[in-house]
Amino acid sequence: MPSTGTAGNGVTLGAEEEYVLLDPRSGLPVPSAAKVEDAADVELGSAGGDVERELLQAQIEVATPVCGELEELAEHLTRLRDGMRRAALRSGCLAAATGAAPLAGDTAVPVTPKQRYEDMLSEAALLVEEQLICGMHVHVAVPGRSLGAGALARIRPWLPVLVALGANSPFWQGKDTGFASWRTVVFGRWPASGSPPFAEDAAQYEQRVEELLATGVVPDRHQLYWHARLSDTYPTLEVRAADVQLDADSAVTLAGLIRGLVATGLDEARAGEGAPNPPAGILTAAGWHAARHGLTDVLVDPRSGRPAPAGRVAERLYDHVAPALRRFGDHGRVAEGLHRLLDGGTGAVRQRAAVRSGGLPALLDLMTAGTAGRP
Repeated sequence: MPSTGTAGNGVTLGAEEEYVLLDPRSGLPVPSAAKVEDAADVELGSAGGDVERELLQAQIEVATPVCGELEELAEHLTRLRDGMRRAALRSGCLAAATGAAPLAGDTAVPVTPKQRYEDMLSEAALLVEEQLICGMHVHVAVPGRSLGAGALARIRPWLPVLVALGANSPFWQGKDTGFASWRTVVFGRWPASGSPPFAEDAAQYEQRVEELLATGVVPDRHQLYWHARLSDTYPTLEVRAADVQLDADSAVTLAGLIRGLVATGLDEARAGEGAPNPPAGILTAAGWHAARHGLTDVLVDPRSGRPAPAGRVAERLYDHVAPALRRFGDHGRVAEGLHRLLDGGTGAVRQRAAVRSGGLPALLDLMTAGTAGRP
């Protein structure tokens, strides 16, 4: 998803969403990605966007084209979700928008036949087998890697807040994990995960990456599974903190906040404002707590490093990015979406409510609504 410069009222952006493929009766993951990919060619045609297989054959990923406006992003996400819903049904399965597969069968889902994935399976078998997790990745255009690294340093303390806002994976292997984002916990098992290292500019960022790769523990840049990173494929800053969202409206709300956060970081970097550098241990603890509770408890306030009510911290994030949102014309839409998240709960809250009210059938209906614009 190449993204360069500006379009419309603001910096361009795009989003990638991963879905898990489930059996419509049992709710178990099914290795139908190849069939769904073929069916998606029919359902989506050449309307824009990409569909790709992921690490495991029960996962599929869609990517929007480059977008200049949030409304444009919303249209593409709704179209892609609707197309994937139809493609999955055509293939005899469901494309579920959940951060983690709620159930697991006795037999591991095979990896997609690709050398890199097979090497990963050989290196970390059980960890790969348990990667039935799905995220939302938002790419925001940056004018060069040095400014991008400067923006990354400045959004770093806010990434746990995005984890909390995007929490949508409470169930795992048939159990309630007690966590709002179990996906964050599973991803945290990899050697390069969680908060990215602090770097003031591109040179320092590359130094951190090369030092890590030199250990031999992380084989390549593709396995830098940080909550945010500079893309090596596109001229973007890629934010990966959130689970895939239940509905397109929540995804657009988070994408708007993320673009505002990156744009604010770029403004601060251009102005030469100092970047905050909280200890890595604080960010790790803040991210773990955000994954545990979502918005139902306190969060670590990025400015004070102290606990504060989650709603207040989320509102402080909005206030922090509000000038950028107003510049882009996004402030009203993002404010409305954020209030819905705070009032109606994250995807994790809504998943638990569905199970309480109607068990597995209600949960599957919720996760596969597909084109739902709003909760």
